[in-house]
Amino acid sequence: MNFNQIICGDSTEVLSTFPKGCIDLVVTDPPYLGRYRDRYGRTLANDDNPEAVLSVYDEIFRVLKPDSYCITFYGWTAIGQFASAWAEAGFRSVGHIVWPKNYASKTGHTRVQHESAYVLAKGFPPKPNRPIDDVQRWEYTGNRAHPTEKAVSVMAPLVSGFSKPGDIVLDPFAGSGSTRLASLAAPMGRLDRPTRGRACEPGRVRGAFLRDLYLFASCSDEASSAPCPRKDPYSHPDATIQGPAGSARPQIPSQTGA
Repeated sequence: MNFNQIICGDSTEVLSTFPKGCIDLVVTDPPYLGRYRDRYGRTLANDDNPEAVLSVYDEIFRVLKPDSYCITFYGWTAIGQFASAWAEAGFRSVGHIVWPKNYASKTGHTRVQHESAYVLAKGFPPKPNRPIDDVQRWEYTGNRAHPTEKAVSVMAPLVSGFSKPGDIVLDPFAGSGSTRLASLAAPMGRLDRPTRGRACEPGRVRGAFLRDLYLFASCSDEASSAPCPRKDPYSHPDATIQGPAGSARPQIPSQTGA
């Protein structure tokens, strides 16, 4: 079994092949359903298609283990749609996290200077021994690998705060791969040997890290191919990418550009 495998495909379809209750934690950053376009003209597939994005939460709920967490970013302009999808899937809200910015990412009725995510619970998970603050430090990435790229330092406290050594972490909207890298960089460090496999197939990921990882380059979160000056974010030496037979690798922005 390859380490840190990324499965490329539609998250709803791929997750439907997973057994019920095999994931310990979900940390994800879906399209915000805001028809986003950045200064280079890059967009997000299905950012204007609520059904393609919100339907994934039903499968997220199903594959999560009982009494577990889903940490999800969301678009505040579509909070009604997101909240309805979460509730219909079976989740309840148990926390809210905000990342203040020292710049405005958008100006409309207000200057938008924050990002936010909900802490959703399936069942009644035990509270973390050391709960993280609900106001977190933001780091700007420059959005070079992805139009809405989150820094690894933003995702890392979510992974380490809501998972434990050996847990399986899922990100069904893989984007630039920040959740994967945050899982690999969890502060517990590395194991001396690969973790034991569990009955969670297909695409089981076993790695020499304390947190195992499932990641999907979902077609619900596939960036356009506008110029972008960064190396392929999937080129981590420990990673392999798997797609369904005949499928194409997700479009990664060109490495050319300013």
